[in-house]
Amino acid sequence: MDKVYNDARSAMAELVKDGMTIMAGGFGLCGIPEALIEAIRESGAKDLTFISNNAGVDGVGLGRLLETRQIRKMISSYVGENKLFAQQYLSGELELEFNPQGTLAERIRAGGAGIPAFFTKTGVGTLIAEGKEVREFDGEKYVMERGLFADIAVVHARTGDTEGNLVYRKTARNFNPMMATAAKITIAEVEHLVPAGEIDPDCIHTPGIFVQRIVHVPNPVKHIEQRTTRKREAMASAGVGEEI
Repeated sequence: MDKVYNDARSAMAELVKDGMTIMAGGFGLCGIPEALIEAIRESGAKDLTFISNNAGVDGVGLGRLLETRQIRKMISSYVGENKLFAQQYLSGELELEFNPQGTLAERIRAGGAGIPAFFTKTGVGTLIAEGKEVREFDGEKYVMERGLFADIAVVHARTGDTEGNLVYRKTARNFNPMMATAAKITIAEVEHLVPAGEIDPDCIHTPGIFVQRIVHVPNPVKHIEQRTTRKREAMASAGVGEEI
């Protein structure tokens, strides 16, 4: 089975349909599958539900799909960097299912492991627990959360081989490995594509059995949400060498 596609558009061809549920890896703008998100935008599919830690920022990541009104619902834990998201949510155009971040991660992991539901203490006695089953274990209350499973998962990896084995780089690992296991079809964009067998098996984060399609996206733009720097004078006064 040839998993490698020439570009993101061909990798997503005929996959995305109206009303689908899609998982998108990344945390903020770190490790987002930007090329695949752009291919979803070009597909024109509407009424999509996206499972993602956040909704990107204005003009970048999932923010691109908010511009075209292709997203109907977000299942997320943080959306504070996107003004367009706020406008659409407050106007009633966009549905939002908020999750504590750890709960969102576990819901995705559970979905990938075939676990339909689990109990957690997080959210007990709050709005998070409204309408959900609450059960007592060993004298403590826990709220039931459902596992998440998507039609498609789009992820970004640093390195991948032609069999779909993936390696993520540092914090870009974030939600990507979990999401790769929790969908009917997983498409990965990789910065470095190598022949099968070239990745040390002990270093593989996502086994190729979970990945159906791969696209090589070399030298992607690495966006920074909030660039914070210190003035040179402040650094010098803190004992940092003048050669900086």
